[in-house]
Amino acid sequence: MDKIVALTKRRGFIYQGSEIYGGLAGTWDYGPLGLALKKNIENLWWRMFVESRDDMYGIDSAILMNPRVWEASGHVGGFNDPLVSDMKTKKRYRADHLLEDNGIDPTGLTLERMATLMKEKGIKSPDGNELTAPQQFNMMFKTSVGSVDGSDTTVYMRPETAQGMFVNFKNIIDSYHPKLPFGIAQIGRNFRNEIAPRDFIFRVRELEIMEFEYFMEEKDWSERFTYWQQAMHAWFSRLGFAPEDIREVEIPDGERAHYSKRTVDFHFRFPHKFDEIGGLAYRTDFDLKNHIEHSGADLHYLTPDGARFVPHVLEPTFGLGRHVLAVLTKAYTEDELGGETRVFLKFPPHLAPVKAAVFPLLKNKPELVAKARDVYENLKKEIPQIQWDDNGNIGKRYRRQDEIGTPFCITIDFDTLGESGEEKKDTVTLRDRDTGEQRRVPIASLYAEISVALR
Repeated sequence: MDKIVALTKRRGFIYQGSEIYGGLAGTWDYGPLGLALKKNIENLWWRMFVESRDDMYGIDSAILMNPRVWEASGHVGGFNDPLVSDMKTKKRYRADHLLEDNGIDPTGLTLERMATLMKEKGIKSPDGNELTAPQQFNMMFKTSVGSVDGSDTTVYMRPETAQGMFVNFKNIIDSYHPKLPFGIAQIGRNFRNEIAPRDFIFRVRELEIMEFEYFMEEKDWSERFTYWQQAMHAWFSRLGFAPEDIREVEIPDGERAHYSKRTVDFHFRFPHKFDEIGGLAYRTDFDLKNHIEHSGADLHYLTPDGARFVPHVLEPTFGLGRHVLAVLTKAYTEDELGGETRVFLKFPPHLAPVKAAVFPLLKNKPELVAKARDVYENLKKEIPQIQWDDNGNIGKRYRRQDEIGTPFCITIDFDTLGESGEEKKDTVTLRDRDTGEQRRVPIASLYAEISVALR
């Protein structure tokens, strides 16, 4: 993981947030390549789960919502983590994380039991000091909506995107009159006041979630649950993950969220351990019923034959930042090429932030540069994620592009200009990232050659 973190900083994927001021724990900034990778993942997800389907409706709900939404959802009273404090330094830590670090599974433990185990095991803070007893800590960020008379209203930065879809259920029904089953999908930012963010971008305070709420009749939930399980595995395969990279974890009774009747978490093989990158929950009719009770709105579904009921819901959830980290982890590769050790990112071509790089063999030869610019500009019209690179010798350029995961490098040389004979004129050297293989390809065939790999 340290190697991946160093590479992402060096090559402009991910930077520490507010770095010139010493940073802020749990915040990260995406650089040009990191943003491109993230956008490629979310665009692929949107195409697969929304645009390619007739039963899905995309929305983008507000981050700030009426605070009664979070009262109805149970977040105001129940969105908590166990907090302990260093009695000397006053630093805060999550009790469950400290227990995990000492080989104890904290799942389902009460605060009292946590306190007992920490005392029995002599668990102290990372600084070696005594800790306070665990207490509940609400993870929602508070802010206020101000007014001129000073009567500010407390609101919350949303901790999940789900409620934005539930409160828009009636709007979608009224606007589109969809037939069950159907889904409402969203990709959006969420904010969680993590006590101890850690593991790079895995556990952060500002995160993006890709998810949808799939509404259906209660009798269909088990069949639909299996369907979406399979669809999620198909998604992970599309990211280039092997079956052994993913584990399903069935969450037992007593450990699921209060709204869930069944939950399966999907864990990816990270360098440190398998850990969660997505989940599938059967939320029953909990959310819509609660919003009916608290808002007074009619959120029932009316069938064509006059039946009236509150739909049940399945929720497939995908953590976007964790997906980025998983894709980087899977792609990170060290091998030997041409007798030299190299590091490269073996992205599936359709996810690579740069699909191809175009080089003039020498940047001090105007005729090579002019031809290379012509190839670059024409190819970029078809494939926008193309990079120009004329810095350093050709070997260094190859290594640089390997390290950022560029699948193809295109070199314009003197053969391209026809100086070595007409048989190679208007051809370029196309190099494959994974094998280092180089072959001559006509300029007219470049787009076709590359586009096949990007599907």
